[in-house]
Amino acid sequence: MSPSSYYRATATPDAAWAPLEGATRAQVAIIGGGFAGLNTALALAERGVRDVVLLEREQLGFGASGRNGGFVFAGYSLGEQSLLGQQGETRARALFKLTSEAVGRTRQRIADYKIACDLVDEGVIWANWFRDPAVLRERQALLAEHYGVHWQYLSEPELRARVRSERYHGGLYERDALHLHPLNYALGLAAAATAQGVRVHENSGALSLTRDGSCWRVRTAQGEVLADQVVLACGGYLARLHRPIDRAILPIATCVMVTEPLGARLDECLRTRAAIYDSRFAFDYYRALPDSRLLWGGRISVFDHSPRGVQRLLTMDLLRVFPQLAGVKVDYAWSGLMSYARHQMPQIGGDGNGLWWAQAFGGHGLAPTCAAGELLAAALAEGDDGWKQFSDYGLDSTHRPFGYLAAQASYWWQQSRDILKTRLEA
Repeated sequence: MSPSSYYRATATPDAAWAPLEGATRAQVAIIGGGFAGLNTALALAERGVRDVVLLEREQLGFGASGRNGGFVFAGYSLGEQSLLGQQGETRARALFKLTSEAVGRTRQRIADYKIACDLVDEGVIWANWFRDPAVLRERQALLAEHYGVHWQYLSEPELRARVRSERYHGGLYERDALHLHPLNYALGLAAAATAQGVRVHENSGALSLTRDGSCWRVRTAQGEVLADQVVLACGGYLARLHRPIDRAILPIATCVMVTEPLGARLDECLRTRAAIYDSRFAFDYYRALPDSRLLWGGRISVFDHSPRGVQRLLTMDLLRVFPQLAGVKVDYAWSGLMSYARHQMPQIGGDGNGLWWAQAFGGHGLAPTCAAGELLAAALAEGDDGWKQFSDYGLDSTHRPFGYLAAQASYWWQQSRDILKTRLEA
């Protein structure tokens, strides 16, 4: 089994972006080379702001952006019902629409910039783990009535024709959703931004961030940037540059594995090109890859796992759904850190003094990071205040290390409820 991720092993060959060396000046400095930083950089360039420097401590897409399941669909980790209860219909619908538009923008950028990222534009299925169909009908009605979004109901036979497992009991099909090779997509965003003048530097971790008159000074091991404005977009890999921003998120691990090529065995499991996730709190998510492999993810935890540990846990989950794959070989297994906020919504904002942030995208990362890039670019380039739609979801402290204990306890509690409900239905 390879210690590398499948995405890293199959990444598009490219010339590495050189580390920052010496002193430079920029209108905007972005710290973090994941989706939030890259989307912000490209959105700025598309608005004519090209005097931008992006610094990445490792390689582009090193964190969650290059390790996730590759799903691109609307919504947030918070969930539609909770968002509606907190914001009311008008504001909840506007926030949700930002991510729906981001799905379309992702699709369009892949076409416009000819990004080779194994795009599959075939939607996502939400499969019901439990027998009660009410959860499906209730979510379908909620989305239609309050968000203007229409998902197709799949009866148990209709779902089983697509997903050949006796584990599920119907589902909902979200047509306006994609899945893709996330690392190649990140590299494509970087290439599109650099082609328009953005300066991108890998292996250039920011060591300090200080105010210098009316500007910000960012120091790395070999250089420094003096910038009018700075965007912190570090996700679950904390930069330790501004304590309130770091303390506002919990780095949470998730696990992913990829099987050997399955050939005809894949057809025994899936008769759809849609990606799938299920209705439990601690859900599985998976999709077919172009080379007949199956990508499988899940097991959110505050604990990181070794590749062997990931393989062991996820293989058990896989065989619970597809026992016909007994004996399947796993070629890749990995984990990585996502950023979560206590309120389960992205944190997008600024301090009024040229410091901006975009983080806490765990769970629904690709579409919200695209939306965040648009909001921040509009603010930086045009003075637009659309980012204030997230003002209710601020930098609430997660109270680490105690926050880790609370998060893990909550996860175990929800997982135990899922297990109990499953047993009661058996």
